Amino acid sequence: MSSLPGGLGEVRTDAPLSGGSIADARLVTLTDGRRVVVKRTPTDASLEAEGLAALADAGAPVPTVLHVEEHLLILEHVTGPPAWQELGRTLATVHRRDAGDRFGWHRDNVIGSLPQRNTPDPVWPRFYVEQRIRPLLDAAALPDAVRGRLLDACDGPLPDLLAHDERPSLVHGDLWSGNVVDGRWLIDPAVHRADRELELAFADVFGGLPDAFRRGYGEAWPLDEGWQRRRPALQLFHLLVHVELFGAGYVGAVTSRLDRLGW
Repeated sequence: MSSLPGGLGEVRTDAPLSGGSIADARLVTLTDGRRVVVKRTPTDASLEAEGLAALADAGAPVPTVLHVEEHLLILEHVTGPPAWQELGRTLATVHRRDAGDRFGWHRDNVIGSLPQRNTPDPVWPRFYVEQRIRPLLDAAALPDAVRGRLLDACDGPLPDLLAHDERPSLVHGDLWSGNVVDGRWLIDPAVHRADRELELAFADVFGGLPDAFRRGYGEAWPLDEGWQRRRPALQLFHLLVHVELFGAGYVGAVTSRLDRLGW
């Protein structure tokens, strides 16, 4: 019988968890009856632990970190029942808390398995262009024509489109249904400070989160006027991440946003 580090106890059962594409996650039951999630990560596990701690401090519902090593993270196992509307309200509250006057983070971290630049910058459009879009334009699967359209956008209409009364918000950074457990818990963050619209733009990419989540968020903090125009541009970042990680199958989603924007 094996035991977990950190004095967590002896393992009784060990089963794989599905849903992730980067880390190996397993549901472990200990001999004292507790259940924990054991993640082995190709990236620095302290980055995820730090992100979960930051979200927890801001009031977000996240599992407790029980133990962390360089490539190992052990988390409290969390479960439902679903509370999508409350999750939306809570995330709006997290976004609304004072997050300082700069976008970014105190160190670089990761999005999936890719490096994510976070050098603080007080100007959101510049941060998004220089630290989110440009670093991904060398993706091998990105056709030259699409790369050219993106470069033209970075040098032209993209910064102007993104400028509104934005302020830094602490964001989860990788918010999609696969990173929400049972409609109430947030996991696998890529935290930084961003325009909150970036968070909700990605949440809407792959079918989005349920309407109850959107209602809850809107009740707590409605989005600024013009968010619909900005949304396709803000979806480009995570779509380019998918091109880099998973290949040319996501290029069409990039071009559809550029077409929608007229770029």
